[in-house]
Amino acid sequence: MHEKWSREFVEHEYNNRALVPAHAQYFARWERDSEFVRATLPCSLDIAYGPDPRHRIDFFPAAGARATLVFIHGGYWRSLDKSMFSWLAAAWVAAGVNVAMVNYRLCPSVGIEQIVDDCIAAMNWLIGDERSGGSSARSPLGESRGRVVIAGHSAGGHLTAAIFAADATRLHFDPARIAGGVPVSGIFDFAPLELFSFNADFRLDAAAIARLDVRGRKPTIGAPLVVAAGAGESSEFQRQSRLLAESWAPQVRSLLLLPGADHFSIVDAFSERGQPLYEATLELF
Repeated sequence: MHEKWSREFVEHEYNNRALVPAHAQYFARWERDSEFVRATLPCSLDIAYGPDPRHRIDFFPAAGARATLVFIHGGYWRSLDKSMFSWLAAAWVAAGVNVAMVNYRLCPSVGIEQIVDDCIAAMNWLIGDERSGGSSARSPLGESRGRVVIAGHSAGGHLTAAIFAADATRLHFDPARIAGGVPVSGIFDFAPLELFSFNADFRLDAAAIARLDVRGRKPTIGAPLVVAAGAGESSEFQRQSRLLAESWAPQVRSLLLLPGADHFSIVDAFSERGQPLYEATLELF
């Protein structure tokens, strides 16, 4: 399994914070801008979709909303929080789209398969036909039947694809509700991660890697996808997005490799009008 990669190669290609020394500046700006957005936009914060303290959703309603964007944050399944990405809501709410930001449990407290469970539970609670997940809270979408696009960055890119690939029996909502998916800078081939230092938290073995692989599955949700990565990202992150685009063709409407974008600046492109990633996502609605 590992003859393609050395540990040194995997460590270089998959450690995005080491590859982008300015990542701390992105985080600081995102935190600052998110505080401003939460203070100025109508929002409902930390709505429970399940029993764990991290089973929470932040919801930003748009006036006269025509659709909803569900965004799943990154952080290598082991860090970060939905609150760091509130700033993304501003552009989408201005476009008439509700925004739901999803939190989930983190490694090493749970494994990546349990995080997939969390994200499916969040979708079941948010747009399901019946209350699920052990939450007494009511979905902010109520009886709305509007279109929904699921997007995620990095670990969230994988989790977006995992929802699309979930067995139909696990989805307590009509898959036709989903208008599209946007996995951004995700990981879909888990084999290299067995050699990665972060696997101390992931605890991946060959069996778990096989279960997490979505590439060979026919997506249960048939909506079109826009797959994206930065042309300034590592060769492995670009390969990961190409793999999903090839494996799920023709359902993947487009593969975008954004010139100059690194693993963190690509998140900015997701919310900037005129950027190909923003426009391609908007077209899904």
